[in-house]
Amino acid sequence: MIKAKKYEGVIEAVHYAPDGNIDWVRGYERRGFIFTDMLLFSRQTLLSRLQEGERFYVGSRKPHMGNDFVLHEALRLEGKKGGEHVVAGKAQGKGDFLEGAPVF
Repeated sequence: MIKAKKYEGVIEAVHYAPDGNIDWVRGYERRGFIFTDMLLFSRQTLLSRLQEGERFYVGSRKPHMGNDFVLHEALRLEGKKGGEHVVAGKAQGKGDFLEGAPVF
């Protein structure tokens, strides 16, 4: 049996503000054994959750499989405290960048 990765959320898409940072993201949050319907997270909410040590991935829900996701890159914080950037994949520049997440 393959041990499942433990994570608190999956980010499905991202919307960037004009300054290049995340404005908000669209994703799903784990609540016990199940995941929520689609939610919107502000950059500040996502940032604070990552600072608390919660794990989020860029990914997408598998069709007709409610709690199964195709996971791509893990989100992480880069930079010094107070000036962190949310990054998934290879960092590019000094702003937020979620590799593999569609922009909308």
